[in-house]
Amino acid sequence: MPDSPEGVRIAVDRVLCTGHGVCAQTLPGAIVLDEWGYSVIRSEAVDPEAATLAVKLCPARALYRR
Repeated sequence: MPDSPEGVRIAVDRVLCTGHGVCAQTLPGAIVLDEWGYSVIRSEAVDPEAATLAVKLCPARALYRR
């Protein structure tokens, strides 16, 4: 799927996520942490550059572009 004018779509693999919270720091507002520190997507469409950085920095490789 090509990037849309609103941004790219992101998702998190809940099985792979280990709750580091790097994605929530990189994409504040788009990703929040639940009560256990795991990622919850609030907005799938995010800035393409920010999405690329967040995916790259995820230590568990649980964040990906859709």
